[in-house]
Amino acid sequence: MKGVWGKALFVDLGKGSVEGRPIPEGVLRRFLGGVGLGGYYLMELAPKDVDPLEPENPLVVAPGLLTGSPIPTASKTVFCFKSPQTGFFGRSVAGAKLGVELKRAGYDAIVITGKGEKPVVLVVEDGNARLEDAGDLWGLDVFAAQKALAERYPGFRTAVIGPAGEKLSLIAGIDCDGRQAGRAGGGAVMGSKLLKAIAVKGSKSPDYACPDALKDLAVKWNEVIRDHPATKADMGYGTGEFLDWMNRESGTFPSRNWQWGFFKSAYERAGDGKIELDPYYWVPKYSKRNVACPGCTKPCGKLFVIEEGKYAGVEIDGPEYETLYSLGGAPEIASIEAVAKANEICDRLGIDTISAGLTLSWAMEAHERGLLSADDLDGIELRFGDEDAFLAALERLGKKEGKIGELLGDGVKRACERLGAGEEFAIHIKGLELPAYDIRGAKGVALAFAVSYRGGCHLTACAYGPEYGGAWWVFERVDRHSIRGKGPFIKLLEDLMAVYDVLGICKFSRHIFFLEGLPEMVEAATGLELTGAELLSVGERLINLARVFNVREGLTRDDDHIPPRVWRDPIPEGPSVGDRVSEEELQAMLDDYYAARGWSTDGVPLKATLLALDLPELLNLGAGNVG
Repeated sequence: MKGVWGKALFVDLGKGSVEGRPIPEGVLRRFLGGVGLGGYYLMELAPKDVDPLEPENPLVVAPGLLTGSPIPTASKTVFCFKSPQTGFFGRSVAGAKLGVELKRAGYDAIVITGKGEKPVVLVVEDGNARLEDAGDLWGLDVFAAQKALAERYPGFRTAVIGPAGEKLSLIAGIDCDGRQAGRAGGGAVMGSKLLKAIAVKGSKSPDYACPDALKDLAVKWNEVIRDHPATKADMGYGTGEFLDWMNRESGTFPSRNWQWGFFKSAYERAGDGKIELDPYYWVPKYSKRNVACPGCTKPCGKLFVIEEGKYAGVEIDGPEYETLYSLGGAPEIASIEAVAKANEICDRLGIDTISAGLTLSWAMEAHERGLLSADDLDGIELRFGDEDAFLAALERLGKKEGKIGELLGDGVKRACERLGAGEEFAIHIKGLELPAYDIRGAKGVALAFAVSYRGGCHLTACAYGPEYGGAWWVFERVDRHSIRGKGPFIKLLEDLMAVYDVLGICKFSRHIFFLEGLPEMVEAATGLELTGAELLSVGERLINLARVFNVREGLTRDDDHIPPRVWRDPIPEGPSVGDRVSEEELQAMLDDYYAARGWSTDGVPLKATLLALDLPELLNLGAGNVG
């Protein structure tokens, strides 16, 4: 198989050893790369019931199969681990230059286990690897650590954790040169291993099956991208381009800790004007240039700079759509400058913006209900819309300082457990806080969030596109208010999005490449002549492997849940007024989804399904029959 090195770097931090090992050809053909390869090694090496913060929990870093190739937007690198936030399969993805360099350094993946006696940096350079002391870096925030690493390792690309990861915050992420693998607690896994950073540099290239064909495909697709309407929107206004539509037209932009389906107070103040969170308001005023992931020719990132006033000096890549929700709508912070400052705090301390914002929004509601006093919150009167209180609390949360850090520093699920109250308004699934789509107004998205193997996640299926838009790819007349046919619908979307994660292609290209454009890319890179259906089988294989991993770690049907607010409290007003997803509707959709997947009614993959997907090593964990 071409286009890969057929080698992974195995690192045992406890022993202080680094070793390149061959990846079996059969493994590469079944899983290809990215989250496929990461998931394979996680399943293979993580002991059953391992504590996610124990040395035995592996951290796998795997660039997508096409990452680093000429294919445009093939930029993604995945971090796989057992999630300390959910206890299940953890996946976090970034448009990371580190992944490109890893390919150039001669490896398809890094597999890290163990824990040393002191903080270290893993240094990888052109097929060689070593562990170096990081004692002087430990304690530095992300920005300071990145600066120190750049001086120490010029030309290297990095992945680094901040204070949150060092202090084992379960919502800590991993920063990759300004792009974050934020979700599911990967930063805590790195911190538990005393691994402050990874630095990679390479100068080689895999032996592609047909380099000329890859270059021709790059030219072809770059021309398509240049003229595509999605490119103009993404480059012009970033990932939040449709924020106003989600509020005014759809009414499914969850705000005030999901008490509202649109940012009610901000729109009331704006009248007929634009709210500050709308990129059509802030891009002309604050954005200096676009910021791209490696290999991207349609960059959607925005360099946001505040030059004067209260928050002068803030300079971030963003805010992304999810962050405009989690640090804006959810805590009812209407000031874009305050949201940008909050974004900077999260990036500097190394915490996930979605989890951090939703956790503080929960605390705001708990304080409002009298469940938390100001004394419980280090004297901070944490109220919806109070940006000063919000930013002060966020700083303490990210550093795990004081009562706020103790109560809130590990996300909303742990906060509920510690308080012994508040689960009825906690917005999470499997322990992972939900992103910016009010699933009360979209039944298929609710199902996708419920069954996602990493918890509340919009990217496992990307169902929000066809549900809110009504059509996409092969889907027409999608009714977001109906539960009919949503099982097979979500299955197909999940399988396809898993292919994107395996190949390393950005999901913002899914409106351009579709499935039909992917086989020729794979063939030019690897020489494998796979049909679209065969590629979908690779995605389906990954989804089933992740499900088996979760079942092995204790997942049951009850874990495919939705927050109480979603089934209990209808959206109170706006375009989706009255919408909710009842418990009966969810259970009917789960039955439909499990049947489409070839799983038992308890949600366990059938042995016949695993055998058909060429997963014989998992047969002993599959269900024997339906029911």
